[in-house]
Amino acid sequence: MNIKLIVMRYLILTLIFLLCIADLAAQKPVKIACVGNSITYGAGIINREKNCYPVQLQAYLGDNWEVRNFGVSGRTTLFKGDHPYIETDAYQQSLSYQPDIVLIKLGTNDTKPQNWKYKEDFLKDYQTLIDSYRVLESHPRVILLTPVRCFLPEGSSINSQLIEKEVRPMIEELAWRNDLEIINMFNIFGDDWKSYLMPDKLHPSSIGAGVMAKKIYNFLTLNPAFQAKSIEPVVPRDAQKFNFHGYQGYGFYDKGVLCKVVKPYIKAEGRPWVIRARFWNHEPQTDIDLLEQGFYITYCDVTDMYGSDKAVKRWDRFYKKMVKAGFNKKVVLEGMSRGGLIVYNWTAKNPDKVACIYADAPVMDIKSWPMGKGKSAGSENDTRKLLTAYGFKNEGEALAWNRNPLDYASVIAKAKIPVIHVVGDADAVVPVDENTAVFEQQMNKLNAPITVIHKPAVGHHPHSLNNPEVIVRFILTATGRNKNDCVHPVPGNEFRTTAGWVEGADWCRVAEDITETLQGKKLELLLLGNSITQAWGGTRKAITSFQGKQAMDEAIGEGVWESAGISGDRTQHLLWRLQHGNYSVCRPENVVIAIGINNLGGTDTPEDTAEGIIAVANEARRQLPNSHIILLGPYPAGKEKQAALRIKCDRVHDILSTYPFHQLEYVNPTGWYVDDNETIREGLYSNDYIHMTSEGYKITAEKIATLIRK
Repeated sequence: MNIKLIVMRYLILTLIFLLCIADLAAQKPVKIACVGNSITYGAGIINREKNCYPVQLQAYLGDNWEVRNFGVSGRTTLFKGDHPYIETDAYQQSLSYQPDIVLIKLGTNDTKPQNWKYKEDFLKDYQTLIDSYRVLESHPRVILLTPVRCFLPEGSSINSQLIEKEVRPMIEELAWRNDLEIINMFNIFGDDWKSYLMPDKLHPSSIGAGVMAKKIYNFLTLNPAFQAKSIEPVVPRDAQKFNFHGYQGYGFYDKGVLCKVVKPYIKAEGRPWVIRARFWNHEPQTDIDLLEQGFYITYCDVTDMYGSDKAVKRWDRFYKKMVKAGFNKKVVLEGMSRGGLIVYNWTAKNPDKVACIYADAPVMDIKSWPMGKGKSAGSENDTRKLLTAYGFKNEGEALAWNRNPLDYASVIAKAKIPVIHVVGDADAVVPVDENTAVFEQQMNKLNAPITVIHKPAVGHHPHSLNNPEVIVRFILTATGRNKNDCVHPVPGNEFRTTAGWVEGADWCRVAEDITETLQGKKLELLLLGNSITQAWGGTRKAITSFQGKQAMDEAIGEGVWESAGISGDRTQHLLWRLQHGNYSVCRPENVVIAIGINNLGGTDTPEDTAEGIIAVANEARRQLPNSHIILLGPYPAGKEKQAALRIKCDRVHDILSTYPFHQLEYVNPTGWYVDDNETIREGLYSNDYIHMTSEGYKITAEKIATLIRK
C-alpha cells in the first residue's frame, strides 16, 4: 500500500478520534448546584425526591444539564443564626461538586426574631457565602434568587414584611454590588394566597415548585446576543450609576432631559428595549422580568407634558439616539395612567417603530382625565398644566381636540400593533368605560386584536399585576421571543386528592400506574388525555373515578381498552408521558387523543395550544407507528358558542383542521355535543361545562366506537 495513503488514513483516523473526544467533552453536562433552605430542599412536598424544584428544573433542562439539590431545612445566611447554612454538610458538598452554576436562595429563615437581631451582618455573611463559590476552580456563574413571598400572618416567626422590605432589597443590592445575575422569585405566586401553590403559606407545593423551576429554566436558557454592543454611545461617562433591583442603571441628562437606561445581565439577540412612560420604578415587576429576558428598560422624562407634541418630539430624539447605538428599531412602549397619552400619541406618529404597547389604567381621552368631563373628578391642577403643554387658549379648544389616543384606533389597527391593557374595573380616576372600553370597542370593529385584563373591584391603584407573567408573555410573543411551553415535554406536578386519585398519590405515581396497567396487554383502544380521559377509568389502581367505564365497556367491550389520562395534564405533560411511559407495550390497534383544555384554561393561547396538540399527535405517531391514531384535540368547553373558553377551543380546531397531519385522522368532536345554536345540549356536561356527565360519556363512547370500527 502506498505510504502516503497510509499516512493520510492515519491522519484522518486521528482527526476523527480527536473530533470524537472534542464532541464528548462538548457533551459534558452543565452542573448546577441549588443552594438554599427548606424551600429548595422541598419540605412538605409529596414525593419530594421527584417534585422539589431542583428535580423539576432538571426535567425542564434535559440531559445536557445536571442539577443537584443542596437545600437544607431551617438554614440561615447569618453565621450567628440558629442554623447557619455554612455549617451544613450540604454546603461542603456543594463546594466539592465544583458546579458550573450556583443558584442561591436563602434569607427566609433569617427573619426569625432570634436571627434578625444580627441583621447588620446579613450583607457581610451573604457576601462571604458568594465569595466561597466564586473562588472555586470551576469558576461558576453565581445567580442569586430572591425569596418567594411568604403568606404567613403577622406575628409568625418568619416575618413576611421583613422578607419583602429588607431581605429582598439586600439581596438585590448584593447582586448589584457584585455584578451578579439575579432572578426575581418574589412575585411568582402573586399577592393573593392560593392553597394549591403554597399549602402552609410558606413552602411551595409541587405545583409551586414547578413554577419556580420554570422561571429559572426560562432564565438559564435565554439565547444571548452573539456580540453584545456596548451602551457607551447612549450613556455618557459621567452618568449616575444606580441599583435597579439588582441591575445596573444609568441616569443622565440629554439636552437637559432626564434619561435612564437599565441593562440586563444577559443581552438578548436584537437588543430589545422598553421605553417606560412616567412613574419610574412604580410596580416594576414587569420591567424586572423583562430584564431577566434580556430587555433593556429605558426612560425619557416627559413629566407635565401629557403626550403633547413637545413630548412626542422629545421621545423622537431619544428613540433616534437609541437606534443609532444599535438598539432594536421596534421598541416596546409601557405607559401607566397618564403615561398612556405619550405612548399612544408617539405611536400614532411612529407606528412602524413600535413592537407592542402595554398600557395600565391608561388615559385615552383628556376629556375624561384630567378635565373630568365624565365620571372622573379630574384634576384642576393637571388640566391647567395640560392646557399650557398643548398650547390651548381655553378649555373649549381642549374639548374639541381630536388627537386623543381614542382617535388613533385605526392607526394602531392598520399597523397591526399588539396591544394589552390592564385595568381596575372600579377605577374612578380613569374610568374604564370612558377610556379602555371605548378603545377596545373601536379595535374590535376594526377586527384588530386587543387584550384587556380586568381586575374586579380594583380601583386606579395598584397598577400592573403582582405576578406579571401574563404581561411579560404577551410582550415576548409580540417581539417573537416567547417560548411555547406547550411543546416542551415535562412531567406534571399535580398532587391534590381532588384530582381523582387515591390518597397520597401524586402525578408521578399516577403516571407510573398507567405504565404498570398497560404491561402485558394487547388493546383495541388506548385513550390519551387529561381528567376527562382519566374518568373513563379502565382497570387502573391509582384513580378513584370510573364515570365513563360502563359506557366504553358497552360500546367496544370490557378489557379491550385502557385510559391513559391524567387530571390536570396539558400538552407538555402528555408529550413527556409519550416519550417516557412505554405505552407501545400494550400494542394498541387504535389511539384516541383528547388534550388541550387545561392549556386553554391557563395562560396558553389557542395558537400555542394548537402547536402543542400537533406535537402530541406527531409524537404519538412516532411512538406508536402501528396504531390507528385519531386526534380529537380539546372537547368543546363553555356552554354557549360565545363563551370565552369555547371561542378558544374553536380557534384551536380552526388551526388543527388545516394542518397536514401524516398517517393519523383528525376529528373535531364539537358537533357531538351541541345543538343547532351550538349550545351544549342539556345533560351532557357538568356545571363547569368542561367535564362530562355519564350521558356525555355514553355519547362519546358511541362516537369513538364508530370511528375505530368504520
